[in-house]
Amino acid sequence: MRIAALLPILLASCAPVAEDGLRAASDTSAEGALFVAGKFGNTLAKIDLASGAEVARVDSCANPHELATSPDGKHVALACYGGTSVDVFRTSDLGRVKSVELGENARPHGIVWHPNGDLYATAEGRQSIFWIRSPMSEHETFEYSTGKEGSHMIAVSPDARHAWTTDLGSKTVTLVDLKTRRAPLSVEVGEEPEGIALSPDGETLWVSARGSNKAFVLDPMTIAIRKEVDTGRFPLRIAVRPQGDFAVTSDLADGGLSVIDTATGEVVRTIAVSSPDEAQTRFQVTILWSPDGERIYAAETRSDTIAEVDFASGEVLRRLPGEGGGDGLAIIE
Repeated sequence: MRIAALLPILLASCAPVAEDGLRAASDTSAEGALFVAGKFGNTLAKIDLASGAEVARVDSCANPHELATSPDGKHVALACYGGTSVDVFRTSDLGRVKSVELGENARPHGIVWHPNGDLYATAEGRQSIFWIRSPMSEHETFEYSTGKEGSHMIAVSPDARHAWTTDLGSKTVTLVDLKTRRAPLSVEVGEEPEGIALSPDGETLWVSARGSNKAFVLDPMTIAIRKEVDTGRFPLRIAVRPQGDFAVTSDLADGGLSVIDTATGEVVRTIAVSSPDEAQTRFQVTILWSPDGERIYAAETRSDTIAEVDFASGEVLRRLPGEGGGDGLAIIE
C-alpha cells in the first residue's frame, strides 16, 4: 500500500461488531463510557464499555475530530474541524449545552480539557491555539499565534503555563508560553509531525512524525531532540500510558502499534491490531489509553469500528461501534 494513497482520506473530512477469534464482550471487565466523534457522519456517540453497545448518538457539528472530557466527567468538548467552534455536550445524554466561537476560519482540531477546568484547542486555520477559561460559565477566550501552518494537535503542561503544537505544514513543533506571551519557539521535527503527548510528570515531550516513520523524544522547554526512535509506518498518533512507563504510536500503514519503553527510548514490541493488508480498509487513526493503562482504544475510521486492545497480551478483545468514521475518542469511568 502506498502512503500517498492515504492522504486524501486523512484530509477529508449500535451493536458491537463480532469477529472470529476475538474475546466476547461479556469476558471483558471494562467500565465507563467511550465517546466517539464521527467525522464523516458529523456525529457524537456514546458507547457503554460494559456491554460494548452504542447507547446514544446525536448530530454534532461539521467534521468533528478530537474530543476531551471535563475533569468532573459531566461534559465532553468537541473540536469542530469543519467549522469555527468548540461545542460542549453533557456526557449523560449527549445534550449540547454550549458552543464557544473561535472566529473566522478557526478549524479547531486538537483539544485538551485540563485538570484546572479550562479548555485548550488548536485553531489550524488561524495558525494559533486558544485558551478557553471557565468554559462552563462566563467563559473568556485568549488566542496565541503559533505562526505555523497546520497547527494540528496540542499538549498542555500540568501547571497550564505552556502548550505545545505539532505543525504539519511547517514540519515543526511549537512551544507557546500561555502566561508571559513570549514569542513562540518552533523547531523542525521530522517530516509531517502530527502526534504529540507529554509525559505525566511534564518532563518529556513525545512526538510522532508520520512522514518519517519515527517518534521523537524532546526536551519540553527547549524542544531539543533527545532521541529518535524508528516506529512502524505512518505513525499518526502517539500516546503515553498513564503510568508513564510506555509510549505507543498508532501506525496507520501497518495496522499496528509500536510500544516504546520510555526509560530506554527503544521499541520493545509491536501489537498487530489488524495487518498491513487490512490497513487501508481499517484506517487506524486515534489511540486512547484507558485510565488504568490496561487497554488501548484504536479508532478504525474507514471500517466504523473501535478496536479494544489488551495492553499486556496485545490481544484485540473486541471491536466496538464507531459509526460515521469514528476518529476522536474520549473516555470516562
